[in-house]
Amino acid sequence: MTSDTSSSLITYDDFQKVDIRAGTIVKAEPFPEARRPAIKLWVDFGDPVGIRKSSAQITAHYQPDSLIGRQVVAVTNFPPRQIGKFMSEVLVLGLPSATGEVVLLSPDQPVPNGGRMY
Repeated sequence: MTSDTSSSLITYDDFQKVDIRAGTIVKAEPFPEARRPAIKLWVDFGDPVGIRKSSAQITAHYQPDSLIGRQVVAVTNFPPRQIGKFMSEVLVLGLPSATGEVVLLSPDQPVPNGGRMY
């Protein structure tokens, strides 16, 4: 196995510390007050996590209305972060497109909200 020099190897215990779960977007709104174009998301992770908010810089590929009902994957155990007047509580995950814009990560089949990645 080759390793990218920009990252360090971690242990399985390190990986277990990152709580990555699937959730369904239940509400999405434009976030014009953000410094960089973003969308406010409310994601339902089911019990015991519940609904959490996130600010996501995903405006290049997504409109708020098109996101409702979409399942996404997010890190749910980061500390909340104040972004303007909005408190972001989770980090919704994505990958860069060919142009460097965020493409959301999502399961390729429906999964229960709150399912933890392993």
